[in-house]
Amino acid sequence: MDIHLARPLRLALAQMNSTVGDLEGNTALVLEWIGRARDEGADLVVFPELALPGYPPEDLLLKPSFIRDNLRYRDRVVEASQGIAVIGGFVDLDTDIHNAAFFAYEGSLYGVYHKVYLPNYGVFDEERYFQRGRRSPIFELGGVRIGVSICEDAWYPAGPISVQATAGAQLLININGSPYHRGKRASRETMIATRAMDARAFLGWVNLVGGQDELVFDGNSLVFGPEGTLMAHASSFREELLVADLDIGSVFGERLRDTRLRKEASMPLHFDLQVSEVVVSEETPAAHDGRRQNPLNTPLEGPAEVYTALVTGTVDYVRKSGIFDEVVLGLSGGIDSALTAAVAVDALGKDNVVGVLMPSRFTSRESLEDAELLAEALGIRTLTIPIEKPAEAYDEALADAFAGKERGLAEENIQARIRGNILMALSNKFGWMVLTTGNKSELATGYCTLYGDMAGGFAVLKDILKTTVYELARYRNSLNGEVIPRRVLEKPPSAELREGQRDSDSLPPYEVLDPILQGYVEEDRSFEELVAEGYDPEIVRRVIALVDGSEYKRRQGAPGIKITPRAFGRDRRMPITNRYLPDGLRMQAARVGTGGPEKR
Repeated sequence: MDIHLARPLRLALAQMNSTVGDLEGNTALVLEWIGRARDEGADLVVFPELALPGYPPEDLLLKPSFIRDNLRYRDRVVEASQGIAVIGGFVDLDTDIHNAAFFAYEGSLYGVYHKVYLPNYGVFDEERYFQRGRRSPIFELGGVRIGVSICEDAWYPAGPISVQATAGAQLLININGSPYHRGKRASRETMIATRAMDARAFLGWVNLVGGQDELVFDGNSLVFGPEGTLMAHASSFREELLVADLDIGSVFGERLRDTRLRKEASMPLHFDLQVSEVVVSEETPAAHDGRRQNPLNTPLEGPAEVYTALVTGTVDYVRKSGIFDEVVLGLSGGIDSALTAAVAVDALGKDNVVGVLMPSRFTSRESLEDAELLAEALGIRTLTIPIEKPAEAYDEALADAFAGKERGLAEENIQARIRGNILMALSNKFGWMVLTTGNKSELATGYCTLYGDMAGGFAVLKDILKTTVYELARYRNSLNGEVIPRRVLEKPPSAELREGQRDSDSLPPYEVLDPILQGYVEEDRSFEELVAEGYDPEIVRRVIALVDGSEYKRRQGAPGIKITPRAFGRDRRMPITNRYLPDGLRMQAARVGTGGPEKR
């Protein structure tokens, strides 16, 4: 084996957007990207985790026909590996099924790697479906020793990557379906850099991009060198072929100077992983025409990253569903509907978004003006459908049943439900998907109406706290001129379901509420911990009661894009019928109660 390569190995990472279940479409994409990589002179092209079946396939994995079909499409990809080595994700079948990666070259399948560490936390349920792997082939391609692993395998310091490095792997490939949440990219890159540095090897990390139901994948594929130096970086939230030239011969010198791997190789493993050698090709590939400069794209950060995640998740949810081409939403003149409309236009184009103004006697002139200004700035079609007459008809129909009772919450919620009914009628008539406009602060506290403003097919802002809504709205206005009217950003938020109503009548100010919600919902902080951080005990007690008492409403809401580390739905799975009350709150239970605020 020639470990002193005279020229670099050219690695291509195919950061692609798979669709779950679309075996034919995903395979066509893989074949297209193989052709691109071959045209770029790549020696090896790598595809993300479960690229062929799509990620995550969930209970499709319980269908034997799906497993068999996925294997047939894998064979098509293997046949296409002429003149280039290919690594990609699929579902393998032996005595059980495995989250797997294949290694193909010159039309032949040389081996398969099975994922060892199966995540079973947060949004992951892999132990429900897969058997863990126990084998680790080391593939030798033209004098380069290559180790393959899958996603979670890289998160363990003494895991498959470490084993492969001690077995002499010079290039480590980790294929991923790593879902996005805000703040994850930086820690993930630090972890991958550490693995490369500890292994004293090159490490190629490829990720999916695009949306799948509530999840969105940010791409940001990476190549690190033996010293933990970033060598190549793909774009955020965009399909891309990241091509990098690697001086594999430098690994030998790095390991001569750093002898830690020798010590690790002599130590017993804490798990069973059988390493084997697979010779793919002993022939050193021909030299390339010149060495290229590896791309270092700047990743998105802050509000730009979050906003792009919302756009990506929205366009893929609508397009991949195969049912809808256009969307409709209510335009209230408020900040939530304004941001939702902007995201929808950026995701789908202005011609595919319809805004509906549904004024009542409580709708202010300013709100109507702001909704019209927003629609004009975005260039979207609008319909105006007043709800006063339907509301009067409800009043008449319920007059006897409500006799002797003062007007109140029920009448307010009827207005929201009329609006939801109108939007769903338009959806049925014209084939438009309804986008709901509620945010995480409202959903957390139950400040939303079942079958009213919660009615719809997709909740764009489901995981966005109200204070972040304002942050994103200001960011959107900074891109190419003011789209969201300034008054929308400045006026007190209101549902306008009664005269003079303000959100602050029912909830603490959002700048107070949101940090408590973040602590309780996303970080599982206790009442005592939140009070110790300086929050008012009475407010904390009330917020916790609101959150715990509103689970039944959230369970009936539309799916939405995961943005935070702990989103409602796939992440945070609380029982609806739940009598647990921490000791610190037990004495206050009778006084605080477990109901929501004025539920509009």
